Amino acid sequence: MAETIRVNLIVSGLVQGVGFRVFIARTAIAKNLCGWIRNLQDGTVEIEAQGPAEIIDELLNLAKVGPHGANVTAVRKKEKTPDTCLEKFSVVADA
Repeated sequence: MAETIRVNLIVSGLVQGVGFRVFIARTAIAKNLCGWIRNLQDGTVEIEAQGPAEIIDELLNLAKVGPHGANVTAVRKKEKTPDTCLEKFSVVADA
């Protein structure tokens, strides 16, 4: 069984108003990841994702590109302790 990891990603660039959250959420849900995504007031997008390490890596690679219309300039990644309370992936209210 693959190791479960949890990461926090801050994605910078043109990532709001281009369907970035839906793009990431669709993939995360399809891959059975847990966590959430939201816009931050500074124009970045924050992603909290948990699941098998290889699937988290796939999500990270998608976040580095984003959907058509996005222009990702940076992705900061912070590893966190897995959280057994996370059950599904969702888009949450802006911070």
